Amino acid sequence: MQIRDLPFTDPGMPDARSGPHFLRWLGRNQLGGQLKSLAWGLLHFGSIAVLPYLVGLAVQAVVDRSGERLAVAGAMMTLSGIAIALGDTMLHRTAVTNWITAAARVQQLLARKTAQLGSALTRRVAAGEVVAVSTGDVEKIGWFVEAASRFTAAALTVVFVCVGVVLYQPALGVVVAVGVPVLALTVLPLLPRATRRADHQREKAGRATELASDTVAGLRVLRGIGGEELFLDRYRRASQEVRTAAVRSARMWAAISAVQVLMPGLLLIAVVWHGVHLAREGRITIGELVTVYSTVTLLTYPLRHFEEIAMAYSFSRPSAKRAARVLSLQRTTHAGDGSQDGTDTAAGGRSGDVEMPSGDLYDPATGLLAPSGRLTAVVCGDPDEAGRLAERLGGHAAFDDAEKLPSVLLGGVALDELPLATARTAVLVQDKDPVLLSGTLRGLLDVPASGAVSADDALVAAQCADVLDALAQASVDETPMDAHVTERGRSLSGGQRQRLALARSLVTDPEVLVLDEPTSAVDSHTEARVAEGVKGLRKGRTTVVLTSSPLLLDRAERVVFLHEGEVVAVGEHRELVHSEPRYRAVVTRETDEERAPQARTDTNIGIDIEETA
Repeated sequence: MQIRDLPFTDPGMPDARSGPHFLRWLGRNQLGGQLKSLAWGLLHFGSIAVLPYLVGLAVQAVVDRSGERLAVAGAMMTLSGIAIALGDTMLHRTAVTNWITAAARVQQLLARKTAQLGSALTRRVAAGEVVAVSTGDVEKIGWFVEAASRFTAAALTVVFVCVGVVLYQPALGVVVAVGVPVLALTVLPLLPRATRRADHQREKAGRATELASDTVAGLRVLRGIGGEELFLDRYRRASQEVRTAAVRSARMWAAISAVQVLMPGLLLIAVVWHGVHLAREGRITIGELVTVYSTVTLLTYPLRHFEEIAMAYSFSRPSAKRAARVLSLQRTTHAGDGSQDGTDTAAGGRSGDVEMPSGDLYDPATGLLAPSGRLTAVVCGDPDEAGRLAERLGGHAAFDDAEKLPSVLLGGVALDELPLATARTAVLVQDKDPVLLSGTLRGLLDVPASGAVSADDALVAAQCADVLDALAQASVDETPMDAHVTERGRSLSGGQRQRLALARSLVTDPEVLVLDEPTSAVDSHTEARVAEGVKGLRKGRTTVVLTSSPLLLDRAERVVFLHEGEVVAVGEHRELVHSEPRYRAVVTRETDEERAPQARTDTNIGIDIEETA
């Protein structure tokens, strides 16, 4: 896999049982790139390892006054230098390729999982943690994947050099062969503590990221209540905790680096001291002493990769653990049809083989029935309950392990048993806080659709004339459809953003459209026109509106009232206002004090009727 071939056609099915399992899975999927990096690493490190032998030949040639051997040694050193440069260049190239492709694979997996889970993701994992995984954690994981091949090349080179030194000069080679493994293992007692400190640092950084993400998301509300300084102080404290943890972690890694410098120095002193004695006794030549000395000196370079792989694993392990946690979230089904993870629908894949269901929408858990082709309004006393119901009606609650309720049925077919793309094509849910991505208005409305509803018709039905005027004024040289919509539509008012999102949902023209409080941010006059526009445009289609607005309820063909999670009344709005006190209390926002006189009046009327009778 080359960088120019990104993105992956299929990033694969990750082994998300744990962080180490996920890292091993990534390594196996990068096997081709890892082998390339290993080959170039062996060439690079091997050429470096040959240099001491060539230097020893050159020194001995000078001692023996042999110009011919000196020329041969010089030529071989030149070839070795070329091999070192070539190996280093290609090793860096392949290692960076492994890093980028591994990071890209993880990002694609996270993006696919995010698309599958939808809004259920933030109920299972904090938004700040998702941001941390998709940014800093991806980099740490890629670092370990690319460092693994370089470490393997360095480790093999060290083994070959130790064996070669023993065969070349046994008297000194034994000292090197014993000392080098000791060098590699010296830092092992320090690694657990360093790993714990790195984990603590990552945990603190993740909390700070979550706090920053939540603060930015709620900045407008915080400014409204004067809470910016409070949250800013909290972030300052979290940031200082991250700094303290980072310093403690850096101190430990500095100690490990110091050990990596100290121990090779001690080994070098031992080799020189022992080698000088052997040279005085005539058991080795000056060239052999120089060769072994140079070998020990150059071995410190590949040995540094032992420290790097320890650091890379220590930092990537908690990152891989968090990524595996997100990637392990699955869509549970009742039929066990093999689509639990949603991978068959990641790109809209095999859903085309499944017949699109149609008919009445029925929720067995609450008893809610939305007849096919009609506009049904649902009133819930609890806004959170309405949001959960909207998720269930779209089949998204199948991602929440806390939900053990039977699946919603569309035309008698359980949504949880359908491939995800099919379920989302059949039922579209627009929540109460829809997101507008940056881009042109034309691009915003360019969504998968049946083609039966045009963008102009949807904009008219959603009463977006003032939105078009605002965009036209902001972009004098462009038509409103080509005008730029800022990120999350921040340049528009809340009501304008809400109506643009509604127009986008209407363009899609799904079999069933579920709207959760679609007009909560607009004035009453606009709300009435929106209600008429949606009712006219969706005629013959199933539409479910979760709302407590009398203007919307009065235009619904069927009103369903839910109390404590169950349907308690069904009828028309005007009928329910007079016949169901709990419904009237929710819709008219009556307080307990306001309901009490009404109850006494009803009682007195009943008494008068009895006396008259």
